[in-house]
Amino acid sequence: MTTKTVKTIYWIGTAMTSLWFAASGFGELTKNQFVWDITLKLGYPPHFIYILGVAKLSGVAVLLTPNILLRLKEWVFAGIFFDIIFAFLSKIAVLGFPATIDAIVAFIMVTVTYLMFRKLYPATYTAPAAA
Repeated sequence: MTTKTVKTIYWIGTAMTSLWFAASGFGELTKNQFVWDITLKLGYPPHFIYILGVAKLSGVAVLLTPNILLRLKEWVFAGIFFDIIFAFLSKIAVLGFPATIDAIVAFIMVTVTYLMFRKLYPATYTAPAAA
């Protein structure tokens, strides 16, 4: 796969992930009835919904910054994966499997985006210098 292809897939995935999580975060902060009804039905308290909204919008801002904040982007990807996994588990426990389709799609989308991120910015590890 060429670097141009990897960059294209990465930025398309980043844009889609950002739109998905920005819409969700905005819905949580503006008390969108659809978003709040589902989240409350899953048993999460109202204060948690606001915190989640702030975290999602902050994460989107970090994801959209090109070529900087790479370590912070790792944390954002981790947070997104945790969000998706907990959404999947909560929905399957409370609402049943058909309600988890969005989490499955999000998981695939973010996984592909993260893999392209790692191809663009490979993690390099060095042994600490001997003291």
